[in-house]
Amino acid sequence: MSAEIKDILAICDHTLLLQTSTWEEIKAICDDAMNFHTASVCIPPCFVKQANEYMQGQIPVCTVIGFPNGNHTTACKVFETKDAIENGAAEIDMVINVGMLKAKNYDYVLDEIKQIKEACGDKVLKVIIETCLLTDEEKIKMCEIVTESGADFIKTSTGFSTAGATFADIELFAKYVGKDVKIKAAGGISSIADAEKFMELGASRLGTSRIVKIVKAQDDGNGGY
Repeated sequence: MSAEIKDILAICDHTLLLQTSTWEEIKAICDDAMNFHTASVCIPPCFVKQANEYMQGQIPVCTVIGFPNGNHTTACKVFETKDAIENGAAEIDMVINVGMLKAKNYDYVLDEIKQIKEACGDKVLKVIIETCLLTDEEKIKMCEIVTESGADFIKTSTGFSTAGATFADIELFAKYVGKDVKIKAAGGISSIADAEKFMELGASRLGTSRIVKIVKAQDDGNGGY
């Protein structure tokens, strides 16, 4: 396997969030993550404890909060976050309240992220803004809010709405987000070329299941690619 492919895998959150996901399927992506040394596995909250125990700390476990619509109450999202961390989650990907953003209730959106960040403690917080539902003005506003909130990442998409990450959105994030906020592209990343382009534009994390599948299909069985 080439150094370039290893670099891509190292920033992939190997993801399985389908409603139909079973433990056997989650276990399989955990095995892949350990084999290919991905950044994390991103899985439903109900599997966090089991996956963490199964992998014994080899790969961080990421889970989702307020997923996929984001319109849970703040108290509910905070509880979900604390529960996930107690179960062993090292990274939290939360969905913003898109309706509150569209209503220009910016204080609500900011306060919610801050509360979840506080609940995270020293764990990584990624803020999903669901770019496919937003105007460019709203995306820029969210760059400002995420920067002010103290969250670690701004993330494009859940992968459960009308579209996923676009190159234009990553370019916009890179232009407007604060210097201490990292960028995660997620949803629809379907090729090595796409992954490389997102990285070039400023993404330091990729949410995808396809990259590992591509590498597995082309791996020669001896660590080559």
